[in-house]
Amino acid sequence: MGVWGQILAAALLTCCAAMPFSAADPNDERCLTHLSESLQDPLKNLQNWTRATFASPCQGFTSYLQGATCNNGRIYKLSLSSLALKGTISPYLSNCTNLQALDLSSNALTGPIPPELQYLVNLAVLNLSSNHLSGPIPQQLALCAYLNIIDLHDNQLSGTIPQQLGLLVRLSVFDVSNNKLSGPIPATLENRSGNLQRFNASSYEGNKDLYGYPLAAMKSKGLSVMAIVGIGLGSGLLSLVLSFSAVCIWLRVTEQKVENEEGKIMPDY
Repeated sequence: MGVWGQILAAALLTCCAAMPFSAADPNDERCLTHLSESLQDPLKNLQNWTRATFASPCQGFTSYLQGATCNNGRIYKLSLSSLALKGTISPYLSNCTNLQALDLSSNALTGPIPPELQYLVNLAVLNLSSNHLSGPIPQQLALCAYLNIIDLHDNQLSGTIPQQLGLLVRLSVFDVSNNKLSGPIPATLENRSGNLQRFNASSYEGNKDLYGYPLAAMKSKGLSVMAIVGIGLGSGLLSLVLSFSAVCIWLRVTEQKVENEEGKIMPDY
């Protein structure tokens, strides 16, 4: 390489070294900013979650944000598990449109699962297990067609399991155990056939008002409502019959007594 070639190479290296990091995608920046505002970090595990970092969290495949993985300059994965985080899940997470894996498990998050997660059309992994989340499971999650894992166990979710989730053809892991869910297990999850993954009882256990295959038949924890009503009606009818019989016997005895008394006092002619 000649002198001019060496000078040119040095100039290019100097220029590249001086280039600033590319700015974040505006959607990613909005997503991270709102998520940070909705979370509480009492142990200060997310010290570099600042507006300055949100402005440039990625450089190609390199991430400068704790818990984040980048892919081609976009947030590709958020893994914030077991950080003692509190607060709620921001609906603005839907702005991280390149997100393929979201793991917020084993924290102390409260509130609902935002239905806005439906806009994460590339999402394959959703792990919100072991928190204190409440409210229903959004049926809108079925719009995330690439979902492969839905793990929501050990929360306080209530309501029924949306039947639409059974239409997720890529779903291979589904766990809603130990919540407060009720009603039947949807047929779309119960009767998955062909190459669709089927889920065993461990996916549903710990929801006392949830029933259907593959859970075992519900054991009687006492008399059913119909049994109680039947017993009540039967008892009432029996009491009525006994009372009527007692009255009839009393009247008969009284009548007989009166006849006997009348027989004693009637004069002889």
